[in-house]
Order: sequence, then C-alpha cells, then structure tokens
Amino acid sequence: MIIDWKTIKELHVNKKMEQIVGQWFDLDFFYVDEQGRIQNDFKAKDYTFFSHFFKVQMGHNYGQEWLEQDVEKIFENIRNEGEMVFEYKTFFPHVHGMVAKVVVDGELLGAVCAYPFLKNDVTEKELGEVVKHMVECGLSEVEAKASVSKMRKLFPRERGYMKEMLDIVSDEVGTFHEEISKREARIHELSHEVGNKYRYHNLIGKSKRMQQIYHLLQKINSSEATILIQGENGTGKELVAKAIHYNSPRKEAVFLAVNCSAFNDNLLDSELFGHVKGSFTGAIKDKKGFFEVANGGTLFLDEIGDTSLTMQVKLLRVLQEGTFLPVGATTPKKVNVRVVAATNKNLKEMIAKGEFREDLYYRINVINVQLPSLRERVEDIPILMDFFLEKRCAESGVPLKQFAKKTMEKMLDYPWPGNVRELENEIERLVVLSGDDKMITPDILNQRMIEHGETGAAREHGHGLKGVNTNGSLKDALEELEIHMIREGLKRCGFNKSRLAKELGISRAGLIMKVEKYGLDKRLLKRAVGE
Repeated sequence: MIIDWKTIKELHVNKKMEQIVGQWFDLDFFYVDEQGRIQNDFKAKDYTFFSHFFKVQMGHNYGQEWLEQDVEKIFENIRNEGEMVFEYKTFFPHVHGMVAKVVVDGELLGAVCAYPFLKNDVTEKELGEVVKHMVECGLSEVEAKASVSKMRKLFPRERGYMKEMLDIVSDEVGTFHEEISKREARIHELSHEVGNKYRYHNLIGKSKRMQQIYHLLQKINSSEATILIQGENGTGKELVAKAIHYNSPRKEAVFLAVNCSAFNDNLLDSELFGHVKGSFTGAIKDKKGFFEVANGGTLFLDEIGDTSLTMQVKLLRVLQEGTFLPVGATTPKKVNVRVVAATNKNLKEMIAKGEFREDLYYRINVINVQLPSLRERVEDIPILMDFFLEKRCAESGVPLKQFAKKTMEKMLDYPWPGNVRELENEIERLVVLSGDDKMITPDILNQRMIEHGETGAAREHGHGLKGVNTNGSLKDALEELEIHMIREGLKRCGFNKSRLAKELGISRAGLIMKVEKYGLDKRLLKRAVGE
C-alpha cells in the first residue's frame, strides 16, 4: 500500500487544519512517507511558512539536512512508540516537534508532523542556547534571536489540542487512503468480470513480452498449424498449449498432455501409440494410445527434446501422414490430431550434435512461441502475486490477505529461477505460514529469498568496484574510490547523510565536506544521472 501524498496534501480538511494550526500556534505541517522521505517542497516559490523560525531554517543551505536528520531519528523509534501521536526533540536544543503516525490495517504508511514549538517552561538560558546553536550553524545572531523570539511557547493544554488536531489529520489521511483502495479494488473487480488486456485464457501478464504472445495467439486461433512452445521450466508452457486449444476450432474436443521425459522409450511408445494384446509381457488387452484418444482434439507433447531418435521418427510419421502403428500391431491407424510441442532445451544445438532430427524440428516448429522467464517480465510479478494470493485465500476459505511493502520489495528483487511455478508455490506457502494474520510479512519468506536480499545488499555496499581506475598514483586511485563509494552510498541511502556517515565510519560533518569537495550534492548528482 502506497499513499498518494500529492492528493493528500490537497484535501480540503487537511489544508483547513494546516491553516488553523498555523494561525493559532505558528506551526507548519509536513508529511513523511513510509520510507521517511519528506513530501513537502519547501523550496517552491509559492510555499508559505507559518513559522518564522522554520522559514529561517529552510533558507539555510543545510536547513533541509537538519530536518531530514530529525525525521531519520523519528523513524528509528516510531515503530516502538506506543502512542499514535507523540512529541520529539529536534536538531535545535529545546525546540520540539509533534508527529502522528499514519497506520492502515496495522501497517505504518507514513506520518504527519507539526514543527516547531517551545515548551512553556523554557528558560531564558535555554533560549540563549538555541540562539547560540543557530549562530554556530551559520545563521546571523540578529536573525537567530528574531526567529527564536517569535516561536510559540505551548502550555500542556495547548499541546493537548495539537495532539488532537494531528490525530484528526492522520485519521483523515488513513480514511481517504482506505476509500481510494476500496474504490480501486472495486474497479479491479469489475474489470476482472468484463475481462481485460492483461489476460488471455488463463495466462496473466501486462508486460510487453506477454502482450506480444497474446497477439500471436489471437492471430493463430483459427489455424491448425503445429506449434512449438519454448521456455524454461515453470514458465507456463502447458497453460499456453491449453490457451491455444480452447481458443481453436477444436475447443469442444479433448485436450491431452503428456510429458515425454516421464517415460522410457518403450513405455512412451505404448503410451503415445497404444498396443495390442500380447505384444509384450503384461499387455493383457488392447490399449488405445494418446494419439488415438485425442483424435479430433489437441495433443500436447511436453519436453519433446527428451525423446530418442527412434521415437522422433515415429512422431514425424504421424505428424506428416496422420498414421501410426500401435505396439505389436500390423495394421496402421489414422487420426486427426493437432500437436502442440514444448521443450526447455535448445533444439538447434541438439540438431548440430545429432541428438534431434532436423526434419522433425521443422515439422513441429511451424509456429514458434518463445515464453520469457519471470525475471524478464518483472512488471508482471505484482499481478501474478495478487492473482495467486486471491486464488489461494479463496481455496483455503480465509479472508483476502495483503503483502507488506517489504515483502513485495524482496519478492520483486528475487530472480525466480523456478519462474511462475516457483512464485505460485511460494504464495501458497506464505498463505499457510501467515496463519490468521492479514498482513504477509517478510520474516516468513523462504530463506533463499532473505539470503538473496542480504547478498544483494552486500553487493550494493561497494563490493563490486567496476569502473574504478586502478592505474596511476595511489592518491588518485584512492580519491576515485572515495568518490565512487560516496556517490553510490548517497543514492543507496536516499541522500541521508547521517545514515551513510555511520556506514562509512566517518563523522557527518566530514561526509558533508567530502560531498561538497567532490560536487556530489543531490541536485548536481540528479542532473548528472538525468533524473
């Protein structure tokens, strides 16, 4: 769940509440998302501050940095804070702010903050300390004294009013978000009923690759051509075969699927073409093979690349002539079967090695369908997750669950070597392990996903130094390495210098000096990478 903060800030009730708080208490509101990122643009020309102190702070080169440092501390403790609305200490001594959590269905989605104020019992000595700190940060003494003198000193009763107002705003944000989510769910439900472009038969996906496959399948739905489906295990080759069958003129006839790799050569011969009584030990009666049973319909030959050269000859005959000879029979039988074949192997390489007949390859490959792996269609993962979750919850008779944001992030980062089949199995597992919890949290994910995330994080922390010049003087190489680590670290930490300074083991002031020295300011870096 992600809140549309741009819309939230424009809500009439919130803008009215901001105006009231600003006029009564000389405080400003600002909003923070679930990752601790401030959503207000204080640099905008039309932004109006209610607090003179806040205006002076944000006019300083590092004003935004000081505010972000406050927010970082808030989010380090916010989940452990029992109260929904609470006060917090700020970058400036004796200056306070107030924060209200935005929680929907037990998940923290952000916060609303009111800032800044002094407590009513603040002493003249403490006010002097605020002024002194501002001057040390580079503000003029005249400006510092003026802004501190204009800051409101709130009595406990006034702070109580403030808590109630912030609570109203956070409730309004949560309620509005829930209403939007319900409306979107209803739209999704209606869209599901009338069908949408993200589905074709039981195939699901909105990615460009899947849309191309849907378009191809629609073009051949009246064709009788033989089709070869290629793709990794778990990509849904049988689903494509069924989609082809049930959208073809043969849809009223039988669809049969056989995995060619599941039988040895002799058994596969009997399964595909049948046998007559007494043809081998155990053949106590005549048996129809899959080709005969599927007469008039579609036969799906999965893993055709695992068949022997002898079997390939027999398959080629039935495809070309429509006739086959059951095991032990002397009279051939004729059938009308449409064949859809599939494999996860590279048949062209097998042809070069003499492991697959070239004439059979061209006979089954009249129309080729290449299925992408799940890691090649990452944008389809959320859609598939929602589909499998809804399906599994319905089958289990439990209320529809939700994925926590961190769970979704980890599942999007994972490469899914087992493709869609692995994803479906993981969703089933998560539904079972989550028990009565409505929210599916990342702690119950498969261990390999957690380990992959940790390995990925380690890689992001600079273990790969590609692009760093190791030639020339040691001084130049070290400087280039330092620039690389700081630049990548800033992007990784969302330009949170406090967090990055801790990771690098240097002081925050030292990091800021290096950022300025190397020109790694947020605006310059964004411009450089074209954001």
